[in-house]
Order: sequence, then structure tokens, then C-alpha cells
Amino acid sequence: SFVPYSWFRPFTKSPFTMNPSNRPLRSLAIVFLMIASNLRLECEAFCPTLPASNVPSRTASVSERSKPLALSIEPLQEAWASYNVALEESPLLVKSLSASAILGAADLAGQAIESAQSNDDSAESGSGVDFARFARFAVFGLVLQAPWNHFYYLMLDGAIPPTEDPLSSTNLVKVVIDQFVQAPIFTVLIFVFLGFLEGKQFEAIQKQLQNDYKDTILANWKLWLPATVVNIGFVPPILRVLFLNG
Repeated sequence: SFVPYSWFRPFTKSPFTMNPSNRPLRSLAIVFLMIASNLRLECEAFCPTLPASNVPSRTASVSERSKPLALSIEPLQEAWASYNVALEESPLLVKSLSASAILGAADLAGQAIESAQSNDDSAESGSGVDFARFARFAVFGLVLQAPWNHFYYLMLDGAIPPTEDPLSSTNLVKVVIDQFVQAPIFTVLIFVFLGFLEGKQFEAIQKQLQNDYKDTILANWKLWLPATVVNIGFVPPILRVLFLNG
């Protein structure tokens, strides 16, 4: 479940609910409403009354202001609902396409950041997008990242069923398996897969593993030990691969 690049990898917890700690805020709101009501009564008593035709419609202006906000949120809600329906119907396909799109876009973003931070003004360092690199990461997400994690989590949850308590000892055992058994194996596969896509010989890939594997897996643990606690404990199983891609 690990990708050794810093720009790889939503989770949201439970929605806001009212609780007793919010009572002071409600009381304060009531006080403000009472003050506003008194001010309005005083104004109506001492200010001249305008004809109804000259009074602007507050309801209309409020609804007009709220329409763009509603229009901007509703398509996102519909898209998310459609995504979840598709995810239920074709989980592997949707996860693979999502991983390909996200990792490809992440690489493009990484290239843009690298270009902006570069101090080399030469034309060669240029400008331009490395489409071959972009394609490698898109293919990686489509062929390896999503399918591997899809079947891995199915096997993990089949062997050790999820628990209601997100911080149960069962989930902590699953985190240990994920990071100290699965991640080291998957990291080797990443080096090999991307190396072959780059056209490297096996000897070159082996040398890269010898030079970079230790630092890569240590960097993985710094980020993905706590992130895996979140992913296994709090994220719905069907969204775990999406969480990894984010």
C-alpha cells in the first residue's frame, strides 16, 4: 500500500452533530436575535414606511445569492454519489481508473513544482512535460497500485475481519501486517515495475534497490504507519484504495 514518492497518497470523520457543549452558542444566538428584533421594531416605529412596491424583496435577494452556491455544490454531490454507485458495481475497474488518473495528475503536479523550483534557466531544462514519466505513473496506478491493494485488502479483511472499534488490538495487528509484511514486498515490486517501464535492465534495478531500498522503506514508515492506522481503522473498506491514492 506504499508508493515511494512524496506526492502520492480523504478521509473525513463523522459529520458535525449537536451536543450539550453547543448550548452556550445557541443561547448567545437567541440573545442576538432578540436584540435585532427590538432594533427592527424601533426602526419601524420612527422611520417612514415605504410603499410595498418600493421595498426590495429580501427573500428574492437571499435566494438569488444562495442559488450559485447550491448550483456549485450539487454537481459535486451528484458526482460523488455516482462514483460510489460505480464503485459498488465495478470496484476493481473504478479503483484502477481512479488510481491511474490520480497518480498521473500527481506526477504532472510534481513536474510543475520541480520546474518552478528549478534554478536552471537553460532552455533545455525546459519547459515541457515529461509525458513518458506521466504515462509510467498512470500505468503504474492502473496495472499495479490499485489491483494489488484491492485484492490485498480483500484478503486481509477476509483473514482478519474489521472491528467496530477503530483502535482495537485487531486493527493494530492489521497495521503491523500492512507495514512490516506487505509494504516491504510491495516496495520491491514498485522498484521492479517502474524500472522495467523505464527500460532498465534487471542489474540496474537490483543496484537501485541496494542503494535506495533502505531509505525508501524508512521514509515509508514515517508517513504510512500513522496513515495506515487511519486507513484501516476509520476509512470504509471500499474507499481504502482511494485513500492510498490521495
